[in-house]
Amino acid sequence: MVRVRSTARTLVAAAAFALAGLPAALAAEVNVYSARNDALIKPLLDEFTAKTGIKANLLAGKPEQLLERLKSEGASSPADVLITTDAGNLWAAKEAGVLQPIKSATLDANIPAQLRDPEGAWFGLSQRARVIFAAKDRVKPGEITSYEDLADPKWKGRVCIRGSDNIYNQSLLAAMIATSGVEKAEAWAKGVTANMARKPQGGDRDQILAVAAGECDVAVANTYYYGGMLTGKKEDEKKAAEAVALVWPNQQGRGTHVNISGAAVTKSAKNKDEAVKLIEFLSGDEAQRIYAETNIEYPVKQGVAWSPLLDSWGRFKTDDLNVAALGKNNPEAVKIFDRVGWR
Repeated sequence: MVRVRSTARTLVAAAAFALAGLPAALAAEVNVYSARNDALIKPLLDEFTAKTGIKANLLAGKPEQLLERLKSEGASSPADVLITTDAGNLWAAKEAGVLQPIKSATLDANIPAQLRDPEGAWFGLSQRARVIFAAKDRVKPGEITSYEDLADPKWKGRVCIRGSDNIYNQSLLAAMIATSGVEKAEAWAKGVTANMARKPQGGDRDQILAVAAGECDVAVANTYYYGGMLTGKKEDEKKAAEAVALVWPNQQGRGTHVNISGAAVTKSAKNKDEAVKLIEFLSGDEAQRIYAETNIEYPVKQGVAWSPLLDSWGRFKTDDLNVAALGKNNPEAVKIFDRVGWR
């Protein structure tokens, strides 16, 4: 199973969800459990309703909380659609038996095969790349070019990265297991652990802030956090983002690691047709443009224009590994982190 903090393993108290009593399934309605930011999802759901006349009811929560809720509610769950982040979380939901496979020619056409479950249980809706950020004044261009470089002893005391309980890091290591095998993946994790400038702490933005503050010289973070810092209202975050250089790792090899946010139809769905229509809408041109412009994520549908900010970072080679492997290899990734002492 995907590992989460112990506090997240427990069921969420009723007070944590103000919308606990979602409406019963009705015609022309769809009930959505979403782990995405309301500021992104609500406009998309409103547009879906305007275009189709199908009312979308939203309940928001953290990925692990929503999964526990679906498991505890079982067949009586009002949820029709689960929207969540990371292929590891989608895989965990499938393994928990709370999703049902669907067939859709629209989804097959809009979403590349490597960004959806091979059995149709879930579908990627947006992409984010997990990249390296380097201090412009302390790291020369070309001095670090791959994830593997992070384990080189030359970077001892110079690396900042989140903890091992972070699903993004678990998926990065899971991808390494898929491409290089357990032994090499463990050697890499051990090397990175030895090179850490500090004990893992904070989120992705904190890693970039630490590089800018001189606590470390290189860090790993997702691209959309970097974009959010550049375009946000916090001046310290903007200055920190401007002080680092974005490095696309492994361009001479397998390509940069990408992950997804995605959606699935729940096993309990009472409004299955409406649920499928919603996911199809989210994979279409209009919604894909919103993902790119509002949340600074890469569209999954080919041909949809990137936002000007994404374009400014340049094109890059992505790892074409099927992201289902990120979930499949998650248990082994967690074991490796434990063995090497990456906390």
